[in-house]
Amino acid sequence: MNVFGVDIGGSGIKGAPVDLDRGDLAEPRHKVLTPQPATPSDVAGCVAEVVGHFGWSGPVGVTFPGVVTGSTIRTAANVDKAWIGVDAAVLLGERLGGLPVTVLNDADAAGIAEMTHGAGRGRKGTVIVLTFGTGIGSAVFIDGHLVPNTELGHLELNGKEAEKHAATKAKDDKDLSWQEWAHRVRKYLAHLEMLFSPELFVVGGGVSRKADKFLPLIKNVRAEIVPAHLQNNAGIVGAAMATTAR
Repeated sequence: MNVFGVDIGGSGIKGAPVDLDRGDLAEPRHKVLTPQPATPSDVAGCVAEVVGHFGWSGPVGVTFPGVVTGSTIRTAANVDKAWIGVDAAVLLGERLGGLPVTVLNDADAAGIAEMTHGAGRGRKGTVIVLTFGTGIGSAVFIDGHLVPNTELGHLELNGKEAEKHAATKAKDDKDLSWQEWAHRVRKYLAHLEMLFSPELFVVGGGVSRKADKFLPLIKNVRAEIVPAHLQNNAGIVGAAMATTAR
């Protein structure tokens, strides 16, 4: 069974039909740049462009970088604050010609995919899935059950939001070496470990494709640390999965 998934990020909006049985993309994804400013109307237009690229006419799951309750946006990270208070399912459904839309937090979607089809499959205890990109997204699972909307990238670390210190964007903006960035990521993971004592960290986002360059450099963290199996497609897969769970 195929369902469409869209992942809204701070720098790109990407989507594809997803084979729910395999937990993988059914076709190569299509990506457009996130508009600046990333207003509701402009982002909705980009989502419609991505979905229209495939001529899709069924249910659509969409991730959003912020807290989502029901389908209403409560916070907006790395997109325009005009999103706050918007019923995203209604807005996007209208732009998609009445297609049914399910909306959830972006990292929660990636976590659902990784726990079902990826690196967290079958794992019990506390598992934290992290997505490193423009910001840092988080999904916390306890014995396989999601604690939604944790948004742990906004914890304070070194006097600032953790994602400003340790996201992939911070690495790129400051031209950090892998060693320098891994040191920042280690400090962030150690902070999460102090708070949650997880058994497993799953590190996702686009940078997970280069896990061999930085994960071996992260020392003195008790929890097991592994790269996401679905890498930067996890959000798309999880978005599609969410359409059948609600």
